[in-house]
Amino acid sequence: MTTSPPRTRRRLRTRLGRPASRAATATAVLTSFALLAACSGPPKDGAGGAVTDVKLSATTPEARGEIDSFTWAVYAEPPTLDYTVAFDYPQNTVLSNVCESLMRWTPGLTTEPGLARQASNPDPTTWVYDLRPGVRFHDGKEMTADDVVFSLGRQTDPDNAAAWAQVFQNVTSITKSGPLQVTVKLKQPDSQFPQYMATAAGVVASKSAVEAAGKDYGTTGGLGCSGPFKLGTWNKGQSIELERFDGYWGTKAKSKKAVFRILTDPSARTNALLSGEADGGYLIPTESYARLRAADAGTLFFGEGLSTVNVNITNMRGPLGDLRVRQALSLALDRSGFVKAGLGGAGTVTNSLTTRAAWAAAPERTLKTAFDSLPPTGQDIEKAKALIKEAGATGKPLTVATSSIGQDVSLLATAVQAAGTRIGLDIKLRTIAPNAFTALFTDPQAREGIDMFPLTYYDSITDPLDLLTNFKTGAYMNFAGYSDPEYDRLVDEASAVYPTEQRLDIEAKLQHHASGRLLWIPVAEWPTALFMNKRITGAPTTISYMYYPWAADVGAAQ
Repeated sequence: MTTSPPRTRRRLRTRLGRPASRAATATAVLTSFALLAACSGPPKDGAGGAVTDVKLSATTPEARGEIDSFTWAVYAEPPTLDYTVAFDYPQNTVLSNVCESLMRWTPGLTTEPGLARQASNPDPTTWVYDLRPGVRFHDGKEMTADDVVFSLGRQTDPDNAAAWAQVFQNVTSITKSGPLQVTVKLKQPDSQFPQYMATAAGVVASKSAVEAAGKDYGTTGGLGCSGPFKLGTWNKGQSIELERFDGYWGTKAKSKKAVFRILTDPSARTNALLSGEADGGYLIPTESYARLRAADAGTLFFGEGLSTVNVNITNMRGPLGDLRVRQALSLALDRSGFVKAGLGGAGTVTNSLTTRAAWAAAPERTLKTAFDSLPPTGQDIEKAKALIKEAGATGKPLTVATSSIGQDVSLLATAVQAAGTRIGLDIKLRTIAPNAFTALFTDPQAREGIDMFPLTYYDSITDPLDLLTNFKTGAYMNFAGYSDPEYDRLVDEASAVYPTEQRLDIEAKLQHHASGRLLWIPVAEWPTALFMNKRITGAPTTISYMYYPWAADVGAAQ
């Protein structure tokens, strides 16, 4: 889901991007906030140095035994742990270990049964979820179909302003069809809905616990969920403690306690990892990559992040409305330099809006359609200058937004300005305070006078359509107002197709269209970074930690 998360996360996670026609206004606003958190990425650290020879790890060594506790560094405090607004890194990093969904995203970024022991699709507009028997919530009550109907219903309640409401815009009813069975009826076939049931959109909580908490749900007291950990002490502004739930239906957690330390300063976070004050963490400051890799304190891992860094085109009424100008900027960008400086050397240059990993299930013919003949990634300044001259854009002014929210934002904005200057454009930087950067996603007026800004987008599901829907007419993140009836038709067609290979064939056409027209200018793929000291092991290296109970796997390294 966005830079954000989240997307927006983001980084606005950028999980975002559902069509405006499918999302309530309140939902759009909340999603945007999530996007920013997700998309902006971790803040700058100040410790220099880039890594080289980065290889993605599928996982980390399995834990050898139990431990009493471990401490995890997070860069921000969740404003709430209510699952309906869990659209950002801090919330989901914690919540994924406490609350569970109908389906489960695995460390390998596939989907398997979660609280539902099986999901069936008896006809194109019906999904039936048969629930696991004997699942107990942290409040001691046993899960029933009533809890599922209630929990999913909270996502569709406009009073909640749920960040995931757009996932349910095609849903006509959610009903109890048996003591341990729930049936979801759709307006039309929807290939995305069942996939999102493995995210926070599919979380199930105790109806009685949520109702008892009322407006305080997610901020004080328990969460009434069923995960391997339950919420313990929350010291606001300092830490969140999770306690092992011994009544868990699955494999019990290897640690009796998980403590999340809130360390907003990137240097402090890095130092905590090196000193052992924190045993591990995700979202490592990119400037600390080399320092952490060289340290004897632990190991820096990289895994699949399903994330791409892009230049979001927000205004096609001016020079950027001419494809030749967008092509020229793409040709002039120093992607390799940005990866080294902006992503700590850990990224990979790309000409694709989507990551290769999102196409894991695609046959070779589909990959050829999706990735062949995309705009080049290498620099060609002379060709770029010629395109600018041909378009009559020499000396034309453009504005790119920048912010100190993260070096993936600030350094990419600077790279865009440098590229434009070299080819004859007049590109100005407009600096926006970090706490106001979110407005770029929520307020059209905030984007007035801005032609583009850096955006890091990550997928919440392993499906390229998660990102590609952003260019449909009226889509929430279609800030430039791009519209193409054929593109819209293909989005609708892909959304309605369940067979994976058939759907990916359609999505390959969408990918080629969007990437080829540079609706956003793709720059790099960005992996997930994870650091753990020598005391612990077991955490997954992939972005699965957003929805998978990763902390339950963390235990003794020796």
